Amino acid sequence: MKHQALTILIIGALTSVLAEKPKRMTEKDYLQLIIDSTQPLKFKRGDRLPLYMWSSRINSIADESEIEKLTAALNERGIAVISAWRAGNQKSIEQAIRVAKVQKKLGLRVSVDATGAVYSFCDGSEPTGHVAEDGTKFFDTSFASYRKMGCPFALGERYEPMRQKLVPFLEAYKKADVPLSLWTCDWEIDGPIEWNDAWANSKKCTRCREKIKNIDDFTEFQTELRKIRSHMQKEVFTKTIQKYYPDALIGNYGVYPHGGYRYWYDYFEKDVPGTPAETYGKARYRKWPHEFDSTGYTFSMPVVYTWWDIWTWQDFEVADYRWTYNMLLVASNAGKHTKPATPIIPFVHYNLTAPPKAGLPEDLVPMTERAYKEVLWHMLLRGHDTFAMWCPRRELAQEARLVQEVYAASMEFGEFLSKGTPVTFDVPKPKNKKDAPAVVSGMKMGNKLLVRRTDFTDSKAKVTIEVDGKRVDVSRLDGKCQILELE
Repeated sequence: MKHQALTILIIGALTSVLAEKPKRMTEKDYLQLIIDSTQPLKFKRGDRLPLYMWSSRINSIADESEIEKLTAALNERGIAVISAWRAGNQKSIEQAIRVAKVQKKLGLRVSVDATGAVYSFCDGSEPTGHVAEDGTKFFDTSFASYRKMGCPFALGERYEPMRQKLVPFLEAYKKADVPLSLWTCDWEIDGPIEWNDAWANSKKCTRCREKIKNIDDFTEFQTELRKIRSHMQKEVFTKTIQKYYPDALIGNYGVYPHGGYRYWYDYFEKDVPGTPAETYGKARYRKWPHEFDSTGYTFSMPVVYTWWDIWTWQDFEVADYRWTYNMLLVASNAGKHTKPATPIIPFVHYNLTAPPKAGLPEDLVPMTERAYKEVLWHMLLRGHDTFAMWCPRRELAQEARLVQEVYAASMEFGEFLSKGTPVTFDVPKPKNKKDAPAVVSGMKMGNKLLVRRTDFTDSKAKVTIEVDGKRVDVSRLDGKCQILELE
């Protein structure tokens, strides 16, 4: 009987625990999680751009004293508060103004994520469809089942309706006499995109065949689509914002200057066989048009993520170098080709990104925190100004800690990073699959050189880089930057 009674008590206790639903975290809870996971800056930030986190939003807190308290605490850590614009939502406008007024009071930049106000040019309406031989309209759903991608040459009538989604926010900001320092968005699956089934569908469209004379040439097809895509971003996003705020920093996810190739694939993209690409290992680095200047954007926004398939592209035995090689390739590509006066604000993410539903390769080894932080350091030393950290909220505490630790520590070298010039964009290829070469990055200011060397093996051999035609030896110093005198 005693055992039976004990069993009943245990079952009752378990039932009670299981019945309790976990507390649903509020916006304030997530902001507090960021604050608790990070530390106030030890060095002054000066004029350097703040750290952007896509979870550092204040969209639903109405109490201005609470907004000010949270904004100030985040600012102590170098982190910006972001307001999200939601088109057609008057409360969204009122809240954005409320936050902007607090930021103005505190002397802070006003930053906006307008993703909720930039969709959709491709709204699925009949006029935007491709035109089949029999005159019927059809759409491409190979990017997302919910997005009916239409004909690239039938979207002109969508410009003004899309522009009018932004205007109410901009007019409200002007009326409230608040600044707009940074405007960005995550505008991805919309407008003309050349990947997935787009090329095949355009070949079936009478309008596309008429407009693109040599449509069987992918490069010509890609070039024409990217011209339209850049034009619509410039006309609807950039020009509309600059009419009200000519000095605002304006940019979009994944749009940045580069050397003619893209070294990563987005989660919704499928490669198209037979298209131009460079290869290395199993990687196909796609040829990519130069679209940044045509958009009129004023800051560069590359995407440096741990996309899961990076692991499958190479057979390097040192796991951290498999991840580092590709991520640094993307970062260096942007750093090398972005003009010094144009800020670089890359999206970054540490945890495995967009894993496949079918499961991961059995031999996959995740990137270590140490290697990720080293990549962030090298990005700063190759011309990136700050970071835009994205992650699912379940990863927020770890992701916020990692990126803010590097950002905060970099303030010690703020003058170098603000005024210096990158000296190398080299991403060394291993000599064989067992090799993992050291990575060196640096900033030159006057006759001084700020450098960081990251090793992936136990090698203590000097690494030599060339600066202004002179050879500079860089000794191993794990986890630290060095300042060298140049003769």
